[in-house]
Amino acid sequence: MTPSTDWKETIKPGEAERLERYAQTLHAVQTQRDSLGTKRRALHPKAHLGLKAEFTTLADIPDYAKVGLFAKPATYKAYARFSNGGSAVDDDRKGGTRAIAVKVLGVGGKKIIPGLEDAPTQDFLHIGVPALPFRDADEFVPFVTNIGKPLGLLKIIMAVGLGRTLAIIKTVTQAPKRPTLSLATLTYYSAGPIQFGPYAVHYRLKPRSQDAPGAQAGQTPNYLAEDLSARIKKEPVVFDFAVQFFVDESKTPIEDVSVEWKEAVAPFVTLGRLTLTQQDPDSAPGRKLAEFIEKLSFDIWHAPLEFKPLGNIMRARRVAYKVSAKERQALAEPDGAEKFE
Repeated sequence: MTPSTDWKETIKPGEAERLERYAQTLHAVQTQRDSLGTKRRALHPKAHLGLKAEFTTLADIPDYAKVGLFAKPATYKAYARFSNGGSAVDDDRKGGTRAIAVKVLGVGGKKIIPGLEDAPTQDFLHIGVPALPFRDADEFVPFVTNIGKPLGLLKIIMAVGLGRTLAIIKTVTQAPKRPTLSLATLTYYSAGPIQFGPYAVHYRLKPRSQDAPGAQAGQTPNYLAEDLSARIKKEPVVFDFAVQFFVDESKTPIEDVSVEWKEAVAPFVTLGRLTLTQQDPDSAPGRKLAEFIEKLSFDIWHAPLEFKPLGNIMRARRVAYKVSAKERQALAEPDGAEKFE
């Protein structure tokens, strides 16, 4: 059955001004944190690994899903960056959300970001949770910039209200505390909606690798990179790329990213495959590759027009990422001709 096209965005009055203020708030956090050292991303600053990859689009997919680079089967070169969440470069043993950003090379079509319209690349960003504790940027920014600070809780309550503050804290504290065992066995989600031609979707990367029975988390500060590096030296690591389509505003909302799009309501449709090719991240070329990837900008808004991100939290990311990339002086978009010997 063809998916619904009845989705819509709802933009509250004064949103553009608020999102600009939020971007500057996050920029201030980034500037203060990096005042004595290397300039890093405002969020996801810790890079676990930067790797070469291939992104393959499949032939046997529904006609309605043949949008953009999924219109025909092909295999593209790609770069992948695995990272932490939050704004600090923390020890892996502290836990927390993990993420993967993928830059696919050789993608045609006019892109959204001014100045990058003709760039031959497209970015896909995923995190290790299917939904966020926060409905939108109006809740997210006050939390991440005030939590743990003197009078921080009071400032959060003043910004989002007592009821929502308690609800968010409850969601966070009741979330499973199981540590990430491996970046290769974690499922990653877009956690926010993206336009997909006339439709709206969520993305997912589902690993083909599984944790061994009785597997335990590593005991070193960077065990996640060490584990993935050991795996990728032996064999490729593969994820299936799938999307789930908007059903209705109550079950698959556009503006509220705290609501998980349940698979029972919006089944996943597999459209492609991400392969982290066999490589040695600890070799000299591997280290050069990682340094190069770390200097790139990964932005959910860097995509063809038919893949426009949707909803308040995505619109906030457009403003915030632009400020962060400028602060870090991110490299120009790659074309696949890069050498790392």
